[in-house]
Amino acid sequence: MRIIRTARALGIKTISVYTPADAASLHVSQADEAVLLPGSNTTAYTDGDEIIKVAKDKGADAIIPGYGFLSENVDFARSVGEAGLVWCGPSPEAIEGILIIVSIIVTKVCLTNLQPLA
Repeated sequence: MRIIRTARALGIKTISVYTPADAASLHVSQADEAVLLPGSNTTAYTDGDEIIKVAKDKGADAIIPGYGFLSENVDFARSVGEAGLVWCGPSPEAIEGILIIVSIIVTKVCLTNLQPLA
């Protein structure tokens, strides 16, 4: 909601995407325009191609991924840029770096906590 309020104050039009389960959510009612995503409530937010299509069809300049779902998806971040849209999230390189660091930490924790089989 902070992004929508700030955009409105700056005169920037906002477009939200949503699923049927989120039809009554604030991000839907407060955006200048809201687009129902095809697909199920559980998968629609992860369909990056469809989200990019909506952005392009509606004349958006940028995609703000919010949190979760595609916000940490390297391929989606790259696809947004390749579609000629601005990605308002961490760069693909930053996402890759975070994923490498998390992988290293998880590996160390797992190796540290290995117990011999009885």
